[in-house]
Amino acid sequence: MLTIYSDDYYMEQAIKEAQKAADAGEIPVGAVIVCQKQIIARAHNQTQILNDVTAHAEVMAITAASSYLGSKYLKDCTLYVTLEPCIMCAGALYWSQIDRVVYGASDEKRGFMRYGKDLLHPATKLEFGIKHDTCSKMVTDFFEKKRK
Repeated sequence: MLTIYSDDYYMEQAIKEAQKAADAGEIPVGAVIVCQKQIIARAHNQTQILNDVTAHAEVMAITAASSYLGSKYLKDCTLYVTLEPCIMCAGALYWSQIDRVVYGASDEKRGFMRYGKDLLHPATKLEFGIKHDTCSKMVTDFFEKKRK
């Protein structure tokens, strides 16, 4: 049983968003942004649907959270995302000055950690591996189906 307001709980919410992406034929990445224990933004990949290469879950969530708060800065917020952000998303997270980033599965090919944590704002805390197996399996299963 998940405890509300826990990292596991919020990552489960991001996984639900990732499932929406998978159901739409998108790479299954989901994200939520939390501020003061409240989810203020939910998003999933929409690059195919919107025909927009920048429509990653993280970017969509940043936009929604900034709109909700009326601020371009997300200093008291945490992003939960099912897959390690790419370099583009890490740049957006840097500029948002988000307080904390938590991701589930690593992305060996496109993840920003290939280049180091320095791509995030110096004040941003980073955690990973929350629900790693579930998040990783979603992406693996998606690409296995695509190859068939």
